Amino acid sequence: MPRLALVFFVVLLSASIVEAQERASASPPVLDFGYYRARIEPMFLVKRPGNVACVECHEQGQGGLKFQPLKDGGWTEDASRLNFTLVSAFVVPGNPKSSRLLQHPLASQDGGDRFHGGGKQWAAGDPEYLTLASWVRGETLPSSNKVVRVIQTNSAGDNVHIIDPATNKVVGIIQDIRIAHGVAAAPDGSRLYVTDEALHTLDVVDARSLSVVARLPLTGQPNNVAITQDGRKVYVGIRGEPGGLNVIDTASLKNVMTIPIGGGIHNVYVTPDGKFVVAGSLTHNLISVADVATDTWVRTIKMTAGVRPMAFEMKPNGSTNRIFVQLTGYHGVVAVDFATGTELKRYDFPAIAGVEANWDGLQGAPAHGLGITPDGKQLWSTSKVYGYAFVYSLPEMKELARVPVGQHPEWLTFSPDGGLVYVAAAGDNMTFVVDTRSFKEIARIPVGQVPKRNLTATLQMP
Repeated sequence: MPRLALVFFVVLLSASIVEAQERASASPPVLDFGYYRARIEPMFLVKRPGNVACVECHEQGQGGLKFQPLKDGGWTEDASRLNFTLVSAFVVPGNPKSSRLLQHPLASQDGGDRFHGGGKQWAAGDPEYLTLASWVRGETLPSSNKVVRVIQTNSAGDNVHIIDPATNKVVGIIQDIRIAHGVAAAPDGSRLYVTDEALHTLDVVDARSLSVVARLPLTGQPNNVAITQDGRKVYVGIRGEPGGLNVIDTASLKNVMTIPIGGGIHNVYVTPDGKFVVAGSLTHNLISVADVATDTWVRTIKMTAGVRPMAFEMKPNGSTNRIFVQLTGYHGVVAVDFATGTELKRYDFPAIAGVEANWDGLQGAPAHGLGITPDGKQLWSTSKVYGYAFVYSLPEMKELARVPVGQHPEWLTFSPDGGLVYVAAAGDNMTFVVDTRSFKEIARIPVGQVPKRNLTATLQMP
């Protein structure tokens, strides 16, 4: 073959190879079922502000998309696979802008269709819409993607804010939980459990999509919530008489029993060793202790007033040493011996020079937030009277610092290394971030209406 002809042949062959590679790379991606079930399908159960949830129309088959019947507030895997097939018919893999599933509910000003019978659910920059687009482009679930998050509930709002402690920014919002009171996290990071005072439910949230996937009916108005170390049971304190603890089986998502006790329960905890569930009654002034293995009460500790937040000090062997307790009408902390139930000492909060005391609107709780650092060396307690946190050394209970933390500070939670504390300032609609070594404020994070309870958790997140 002449040299010129050979060169021409090589050029043609190279061009053909490049063209073939481009055609291969242009092949539409395969839609991933795992990603769909974990992050897409839970969105269809979410009621967004001003809208009904997608399932409320599409369970009836509106628009030609008919979901499978729900079971216990969610879908079985078999039902999800059928839904996956149906939903995929409304998608052009690799092309979100041509996919009816995305364009139909997208705001018209952002390029969505002119009309959607279910209303416009998303703007183009909404996290849920971006997640949908990622799925259409072929994204799959990572094998493991666990991250630390601070969960901040908002007691006068309808949402829960998710804070990244690495940046101290809000990175997600759980919508449609009204009067969220308490929150607990599954040990594997897959779910959050949030008490909903408005609906008298325990709302189950998928941690990846931040969508409410089930609402479990309770026997009355709930307050706080706790989870066992193995994640098999969630205990929900019932505020209304006759009170008690609802016990939720997390495998079946069923309210399986109520542990009875006189008086409405405000806060509930599982001790650090995982052996006992401890509940505080506002109306009967009791701390009640139940065995986690049997779900039966083993003893009570009588206090002088309604029992509010508690914190648990550990002995070197991991068992519980002292309970630190805040009481209705008391501006300070009470130390109680866990084994005997004996009140050991009261630590009255002193006046703070130059700071005006505020006794208005305290809801019976001049002090309403307690926490012990992960290393067990500091006890932090909020004072709504002064808008400060009082910090004590452990085990000595020597005052270390007084730190301003906003108006009406409530609950607090620590970063895993204990270097930062996050304090819910209910009067400012902020979460204050303070360095626990320097006792200096390092950030204020805007959250929702009247933030109170919060939690640090390791979650499976996008």
